[in-house]
Amino acid sequence: MSSHPSSRAGTGRAGPAADVGRWFSTATSRAPDAPGPTRGGPRLPAWGPMEGAHYGHRSSPEENDAALALLRDRPVAVLTGAGMSTGSGLPDYRGRDAVPRSPMTFQEFIGHDLARRRYWARSTVGWEQFRSARPGPAHHLLAALTPEPFPITAVITQNVDGLHAAAGSEPVIDLHGRLDRVRCQQCGALSSRAALHQRMLMMNPELAQHLPALSADAAQAPDGDAEVDRTSSFRYPPCALCGGILKPDVVFFGESARREVVAAAFAALEAAEALLVLGSSLTVQSGLRFVRAAGRQGKPVVILNDGPTRADPDATVRLHGRLEEVLEHWVQ
Repeated sequence: MSSHPSSRAGTGRAGPAADVGRWFSTATSRAPDAPGPTRGGPRLPAWGPMEGAHYGHRSSPEENDAALALLRDRPVAVLTGAGMSTGSGLPDYRGRDAVPRSPMTFQEFIGHDLARRRYWARSTVGWEQFRSARPGPAHHLLAALTPEPFPITAVITQNVDGLHAAAGSEPVIDLHGRLDRVRCQQCGALSSRAALHQRMLMMNPELAQHLPALSADAAQAPDGDAEVDRTSSFRYPPCALCGGILKPDVVFFGESARREVVAAAFAALEAAEALLVLGSSLTVQSGLRFVRAAGRQGKPVVILNDGPTRADPDATVRLHGRLEEVLEHWVQ
């Protein structure tokens, strides 16, 4: 690695060691050796705070009580987003502290070797922090809500961190998959992300040598990777069974959720008499469609989020505030 000192742009803070400086990138820029979005691919919403949004508003205790009264004793389907996991140290996509960045698309990942090198290099650095995350207060409080004050038909989560299951919620429907699994895009075989992590460290000893410093200093992203630079030399393995492309078992932008998973989520909504949305801006159609479906079925929708959501006009009750504060009030 180069021996010139480097600092993370925009922070004024030196990196952990001079000879790892070339791995760092700002959280607002694309790595210089990575291709841009595929031509003809989807036009993506930027990750970052929503323009003109107001954060920090708190609903009154009376408003929280009214929402609970609407849900009490009804079977409820729960839809969760990245705001659930900020208490576990994982950043969200569009909250007040979200860092603007462009997500990698499915088309990029499948179509460009350099894009896969960039993704896996960043994911290798970010994995150390991501896999150490534990359920936060909001996860535990949600698990404690059922069967009283209301039964939960399922937790439908847009998150890929597995923290709902770790907190004891069941059933959990991982709408966008799980980051601790890897799926071959050719033969469909599933394997362990932890095992792949060890393989990639063996294939990239230079990065492995400095991984603790990189993991501690690199900017973490919501999808479990980290902002690093100069990734074109990173090596990653093919599928051990067929030689196909390995991809984390999560839904990328431009990719559809698995049909059977979506069907299970709609079945959970069908079995419910109300929908509760927690910690999601509902910016993408993947989550928004459940709010719209609940409306068509005549079921009340309660949305709790710090900041605006795309479905605010569709909410029967719109609550504002910190998830753990409202959920703790309901559990009591």
